[in-house]
Amino acid sequence: MSEIARTGLREDPHALGHRRHGHAHESSGHGEGGPASKRIVVAYGFWIFLLSDIVMFSAFFAAYAVLAKHTAGGPSGRELFETPRVALETACLLASSFTCGLGNVASVQRNMVWTQVWLLITGLLGAAFLALEAQEFVQMVADGNSPQRSAFLSAFFAVVGCHGLHVSGGLLWLGTMMAQIWVKGFRPDIMRRMFCFNLFWHALDIIWVALFTIVYLIGAGP
Repeated sequence: MSEIARTGLREDPHALGHRRHGHAHESSGHGEGGPASKRIVVAYGFWIFLLSDIVMFSAFFAAYAVLAKHTAGGPSGRELFETPRVALETACLLASSFTCGLGNVASVQRNMVWTQVWLLITGLLGAAFLALEAQEFVQMVADGNSPQRSAFLSAFFAVVGCHGLHVSGGLLWLGTMMAQIWVKGFRPDIMRRMFCFNLFWHALDIIWVALFTIVYLIGAGP
């Protein structure tokens, strides 16, 4: 009689990391099952990074909420914000999040061509978003509405600019991921980085939705 039949344990064909019949879990920590897998450890650490980033943006949002009415006699958001352009920015970023997810699905299926195609489209949409945002900043500064003009504008440039810097960093990361996948293939370490990149890019999308609502929609309202 085999060891599995004698002990009453069954194999776990789906690698769910646990045993049946009420026995202890496997690979859940440093207990009987041993340490967690590297993918779990990497994902856990990256979630901590994302949470720290969200805390930072929360501080920027709080500062903006306090300073939004302090225009020092200058223009307010209702006079400055162009809703159609901001809506186009939002559409580009939301679409890039969708294509990023498709790229991840293609990478899981080890499809090199579609992984590269979807990641390239993601990068182009992210670049379009940054171009529209840069155009908005340049136009505002050219009209004399720089961050020094008022506390409102200082807070606006800080929170929106910080998000734009994150998108710029994400695009650099995206280019690096495309090169690594092309050269090294779908190795486990590359796939872990791909997973972290997807978390980062989707988090930027969520932050932008909050920024679009709090800064632009409320700011452009009466």
